[in-house]
Amino acid sequence: MTALLDELSKRSKELALEERAQLAQELLQSVDQEADPEVQAAWEGEIASRIAKYERGEAKLIDAADVFEAARRLTQ
Repeated sequence: MTALLDELSKRSKELALEERAQLAQELLQSVDQEADPEVQAAWEGEIASRIAKYERGEAKLIDAADVFEAARRLTQ
């Protein structure tokens, strides 16, 4: 960790909860804005493909509660 990153990390923990949440959101948005256009295009293609499979009835859907339960079992 660089000295600047270390300092920012320590100082950000002094912020109020709402301020930390806002800072986190702004940092995440800044990362998303710098995404590689090729990677973004690939994800958009994947999303479109999955939506099309769902609309054609080809996708096997799993209830979120079942997914979370399976994840809990795997992490215990």
